[in-house]
Amino acid sequence: MNPTETIGIQQMILRLSAAAVVGAIVGLNRELHGKAAGVRTLGLVTLGAAMATMITAQPQTEGIAADPNVVGRIIQGIMTGIGFLGAGVILRDGSGHVTGLTTAAAIWVCAALGIACGLGYWQVVGVSVGLILLVLLLGRSVELAAERIFKRDRGGPSDHGV
Repeated sequence: MNPTETIGIQQMILRLSAAAVVGAIVGLNRELHGKAAGVRTLGLVTLGAAMATMITAQPQTEGIAADPNVVGRIIQGIMTGIGFLGAGVILRDGSGHVTGLTTAAAIWVCAALGIACGLGYWQVVGVSVGLILLVLLLGRSVELAAERIFKRDRGGPSDHGV
């Protein structure tokens, strides 16, 4: 289906619901790790990105297709603007220890998931959610194993806040 074609109410409900659900799934991981951006935040980020994308991707009048340049500008705006929300969860203490990078990245990737849901790119959504969860669930174990193997000095600044 062409994402700029007029969609019916069922397709709209599907896209928006899928966006909220996939954002909430990613948010659950953050919630379980006690992070500031959890189920509600990431569900809303994903839903909002899907809404903005769907609004601009829909033809404004019958028979006139949406301008792909407008859709591209909205996507750019979403991805840039969401960076400010992500920046709000990144903290650095006096010793240089940085926390919140993973949560900020999760916020950013949830915006991208919302865009994909809004455009109805279901294969991209499915593969992306799987890979996101794989990274979030196994990433810390891989980091710890790499530190042991390469005997990395843990004294310097890092993002161990997962």
